[in-house]
Amino acid sequence: MSSPLLSKGQNIPLPEDVDRIDIVIGWPEPEIEVDASALLLGADRRVGSDADFVFYNQTESPDGSVRFLGTSATEEGKQARISIDLSAVPAHVHTIALAGSVGEGTFGTLGKLAFHVIDAAGHSLAEYLTADADTESAFVFGEVYRRDGCWKVRAVGQGWESGLSGLATDFGVTVEDTAPATVEPEVVVPEAPAVQAPSRGVATTRRVVRKAKPIEFRQAESDTWQPARLFSVIGVGAGEEQERRTTSALIATMQAVRPFARAICARMGAPAGAFEGYLEVQYESGDTKVIPDAVLKVSRGAKQWTGLLEVKTGNGKLRRDQLESYLDVARRKKYDAVVSLSNDIPAGPGELPVQVDRRKLTKVALRHLSWAEVAHEARMLTTHGGIDDALQAWILAEFLRFLDHPRSGAAEFVDMGRHWVTIRDAVTQGTLRAGDAKALTVADTWVSLGRHLALRLTAELGVEVKHVLARKFHSDPALRAAAVAERLATDGSFEAVLRIPETAGDLTVIADVRTNKVRCRTTIAAPDEGTQARRVSWLTKQLTDAPGRVQVEAVFAERGNETCEFLDTVRTTPKSLIDGRTSPIVSFTLEQTFPMGNKRSGTAASFIASVTTATDAFYGAVMQPLREWVPAAPKQAGLDPAETAE
Repeated sequence: MSSPLLSKGQNIPLPEDVDRIDIVIGWPEPEIEVDASALLLGADRRVGSDADFVFYNQTESPDGSVRFLGTSATEEGKQARISIDLSAVPAHVHTIALAGSVGEGTFGTLGKLAFHVIDAAGHSLAEYLTADADTESAFVFGEVYRRDGCWKVRAVGQGWESGLSGLATDFGVTVEDTAPATVEPEVVVPEAPAVQAPSRGVATTRRVVRKAKPIEFRQAESDTWQPARLFSVIGVGAGEEQERRTTSALIATMQAVRPFARAICARMGAPAGAFEGYLEVQYESGDTKVIPDAVLKVSRGAKQWTGLLEVKTGNGKLRRDQLESYLDVARRKKYDAVVSLSNDIPAGPGELPVQVDRRKLTKVALRHLSWAEVAHEARMLTTHGGIDDALQAWILAEFLRFLDHPRSGAAEFVDMGRHWVTIRDAVTQGTLRAGDAKALTVADTWVSLGRHLALRLTAELGVEVKHVLARKFHSDPALRAAAVAERLATDGSFEAVLRIPETAGDLTVIADVRTNKVRCRTTIAAPDEGTQARRVSWLTKQLTDAPGRVQVEAVFAERGNETCEFLDTVRTTPKSLIDGRTSPIVSFTLEQTFPMGNKRSGTAASFIASVTTATDAFYGAVMQPLREWVPAAPKQAGLDPAETAE
């Protein structure tokens, strides 16, 4: 469904039957963070109070009508999202200004910026694209405003060089940024009377993330001694019993560890607030009962978000009829969402493993989470900070310990599906054709594996790793699967590209089914100055601990004039890459080959395990130490360094 493309200053009315919208601000540079914000303005185009400024330190308006949902990675870069309940916006609010800001740098470095208005069913209602930003560090992209009893949206495109605090101040917000805000442990003094502290304004400085020191057990006399489990795996059966135990562990952990609940709820589209979960609540539906695995409640002030949760563990598969019955209940009860949770990892963010009647999504959102994403959020918090309470950190670590056990049923991505062996054999025999329906299914599974690799690295490294796909595949899963199947039938290989912030190049993973090899490679630009020998030396000095069997390819400015040697050879004989070559080296490509498992599933000798192991090994030994070439600062002419040091 196409949406109107607005030009600067243009406005259009929103459909009368739309009462909930999301504002999505997107940008193409994933390593840069753009923070979305909203200002609820009166007729005088100023906020009524500081509480009408919604952003990362103040994530919801007092009435709950406007909520900041945070940022996330996309196939095109990153996006920040703000949710607006138009039916709940107070009457005195005439305009909601939607802005973005950067903590460092300016918008001029980001290229094309996108402002989307999306309804509850995910349909785009309006779009504004701009590349006009230059030296601004804050930018109002658009406005949602009332006119004659109707809501309209306008593309604005106005920037501020004074950043988020300057923008907020101009709209009447009192900003107090005299010191960085930190998250301090709560101290309760019963004897002291409750005194309302005077407001000092809104702090736009980001709060410092704290990390609790984990609880350590040191008195065990042997490595075989295991601490007691908070979530026991003893007696866990299969099927319903496994689902109930794992669902209960998830809900209990979310209630005990608020940052974890916030991270999971954000993936569901829920606001920040107090979380509660209830298991197996019964609802009447005609002559039958509908019993979701859990009911999720998030409250903030007088506003409440409610979702129904359907959980599958192990090999359990989500069913369309079950999800649609929950959607009917949610619509009748005026709940916000139905959330499915299983071991299925859809090939792309926002995609659903089961398609339902879209007419049932007009008032209720349907979202999907995988257990791998749940584990990913838990690992991010335990490894990279965000929890400042030691007991909460231990509870979350215990939940991860439970998920890692096979009896939890919350498996990582370990199965290529029932068609894998048939397709694998067809590739090796040369009988596979791209139009084979089984090949298309395996192709989707490969793309899901690429997303799984990105999630694993994100949790391990603490940065958002992106699974890169061609733009044309973002909105057309069928075209994407056909392209993967075509390559598999043509040359017998899969390919995934991972983009990791702060690395010198992308990580490309190629699984060659015909040769039973996994190849990992990256390309890095060579220095643009110095001799050929110095360029080779610059590379090898960074790879002192890399395996000698890594292949080093030198690409020269003259087309078709490449050389390739093993790293061991280049270390002992650097001239082996450059003998007889006169044009300069423009880039190096590094590639390492690993054995490929061919089993469908499992943790040993399986295809997925071999791809995962190869990716981890190549990143750690080859990519992690690499840094892009940075030329020396230009020297001043005619000055003696010794004199300038005095």
